[in-house]
Amino acid sequence: MAMAASSLVVPLSFVFLTVAAAAAPASETGHFLGISYGTLGDDLPPPHRALELARSAGVAAVRFYDSNATLLAAAASSGLGFVPGVPNELLISLAASQRAADAWVASTLLPFRRNRRFRYLFVGNEVLSDPTTKDRWSRLVPAMANLRRALRRYGMRRVKVSTTLGMDALVGQNVFPPSAGVFRPDIVDVAVRPLLAFLERTDSYLFVDAYTYFTWSANHTIVPLTYALLEPSPAPGYQYHDPATGLSYTNLLDHMLDTVVAAMCRAGHCGVRLALAETGWPNAGDLDQFGANVRNAATYNRNVARHLASGAGTPRRPGMRMPSFVFALFNEDLKGGPGTERHWGLFYPNGSAVYEADLAGRRPAAAYPPLPPATNDLPHPGKLWCVVRTDRRGAVANETAVREQVAAACADEATLCDPVRPGGECHLPNTVAAHASYVFSAHWNKFSKQYGGWCYFRGLAVETTADPSVAALGLGTYGAHMFRPENPRYKEIWQTASLYHLVHTAALLGAPITKRPNIFGGLLTTGIVLFSGTCYTVAYLEDRKFSSPAPIGGFAFIAAWASLLF
Repeated sequence: MAMAASSLVVPLSFVFLTVAAAAAPASETGHFLGISYGTLGDDLPPPHRALELARSAGVAAVRFYDSNATLLAAAASSGLGFVPGVPNELLISLAASQRAADAWVASTLLPFRRNRRFRYLFVGNEVLSDPTTKDRWSRLVPAMANLRRALRRYGMRRVKVSTTLGMDALVGQNVFPPSAGVFRPDIVDVAVRPLLAFLERTDSYLFVDAYTYFTWSANHTIVPLTYALLEPSPAPGYQYHDPATGLSYTNLLDHMLDTVVAAMCRAGHCGVRLALAETGWPNAGDLDQFGANVRNAATYNRNVARHLASGAGTPRRPGMRMPSFVFALFNEDLKGGPGTERHWGLFYPNGSAVYEADLAGRRPAAAYPPLPPATNDLPHPGKLWCVVRTDRRGAVANETAVREQVAAACADEATLCDPVRPGGECHLPNTVAAHASYVFSAHWNKFSKQYGGWCYFRGLAVETTADPSVAALGLGTYGAHMFRPENPRYKEIWQTASLYHLVHTAALLGAPITKRPNIFGGLLTTGIVLFSGTCYTVAYLEDRKFSSPAPIGGFAFIAAWASLLF
């Protein structure tokens, strides 16, 4: 699916006619509503059961992200349309050799030569979204051309060859106004214009991934949620007016699709047909991914199905229909990235429904059972931290994996992990869980906004509203109190450190209500590190030569309390 914020521009001119899964195969012109069938989940149902679930949701076709022989064979015998995918990593070899393309088609697709429900082949997935694989950009169209020749050579002339584009193919993913849509300059000449020329010449579609969720969440202060969900707005009703074209929009999906149309026109190919490779709404996510809930997901997908089935088209391409796919069939719990990545499905991996949806678009809204209320449609109001995932007893499931992720996080920033190293203010309690929570949160806080990182760490982390640094300091105080040197002389130093540690950790909890919480909290933390940390080190090593930082820590304590007077 799409991890990046998306804004598709599938001119609803291709609004695909939603065909019930049990109906006749996708029409010759390919106007249908299908679903994406991803497989990155634990204990997913076997293919035949998964396809039964897809049919029960009213879909007409399934889209795959590779060409797994077992899945394709099951789809071919299911009565549903099916769309195989060519993995991105094969593009260079397929572009370089017609023989390689012929061999791939012969070994992968030839068994389905006479299946009339096999009408599309997707070559790559969001190839132009990844700047680390620029060497594939210029090979995309040659690979598509070689595969098309191979398909025709083996008697599959009806199969349309295309690829998928994310909304990040547009400059800044900007969709305001729709008429301002333009493709990124780094891809327009090397890939986009050749791609559009190929699609126009072969009468195929440009398939785009359009997620109103991402566009809305990035612009929630100016874009109403109802506009993104394709819900009717309260009277007099919200509309977006494009000042350049004079067109008015009543929903964000049409708005985004017409942005892509504008970009195609600017690239010199206004006539290319547009289709929808992915759209949908997450049914859950991380704490900072507001709006991701079952109510909104069900509302969006139900409304999209009815809207596309109506054949209304978009303001720029009225009355047009298109093949389209909702993302996704299952919640895929093995996917990386933010929480939403694992929560796009109509079904849980065990086959139970996340919510009811008729993607044929025939079931009226009033015929559905009530949905649970949405509780996170606004941004989270407080601070968030990223901590290690533990069981009810506070234990981590896989200490080896957690240690590996901690080491990887520490390698990204030289001083990031100093507080949990020996002598650091958060070293105690010296447990894998405590250290991992501090490191995960520190890493996420430093890199998430700068580089788009997520609180995931290979599934070992989770977001929380509890500050792990305060918890670690508090637990460290307890651990320091319980562990004392045997030498009476140094035991007294240890007890002094523990007392100051305890008092000032408790004071840290009240920092948010002070006039200058950053100053007060920062000075207290400095004092704990330099005074208590130094005293612990001296007592533990029974060597006073390490005592020089302690007075500085003492002054930090004094300064912290003095700051409350001003």
